Amino acid sequence: MTLTVAAQIGLIAAGVIFLWALLLGVWKYAQITASDDGTAHIYVDIAHRAALMYSFATAMLAVFVQFSAWSTVVNVIALGVVVAFFVGAIASYCLHGLLRDTTNQFHPEPASLRASMIALIVGEVGGSALIVLGFIVEQAGTWG
Repeated sequence: MTLTVAAQIGLIAAGVIFLWALLLGVWKYAQITASDDGTAHIYVDIAHRAALMYSFATAMLAVFVQFSAWSTVVNVIALGVVVAFFVGAIASYCLHGLLRDTTNQFHPEPASLRASMIALIVGEVGGSALIVLGFIVEQAGTWG
C-alpha cells in the first residue's frame, strides 16, 4: 500500500520531532551531569518529554490521515496546523531552557501568552478533531 501525501508528511514530521527529542535527551543528560543537584533546567526536561510525546502523537495523526475521508488538502492543512503548534511549543521550551529565564512561563502570565494559548488550543484540538473525524467518517463507511 502506498502512503498518502498527508501520511508521508506526518511520518516525516514524527521522525524529525523524534530525532529532536533524542537530541534534547543528550542536552538534558549534559545538564544533569554538570549540575550540583543532578537535575536539568525544568524547561530542558519539559522540552525533552514534550518532544517525545509530540513525536508519537504526530505518528498517530499520520495513521489517521492515511485512512481519512477528507481530501489531501484538508488533511495536510489540519496536520500542518497541529504539527506547527507542537513544534512551536517544543521550541519555546528549548528557548526557556537555553535562556534559563523562568521556571514557569505562565507566572506571571504575559498578555501575549493568553492569545497564544487560545490559538494553540483551537489549532491543536480543532486540527486533531478534524483529523480524527475524517478517520471515523471513512471507517464508518466500512461498517455495514
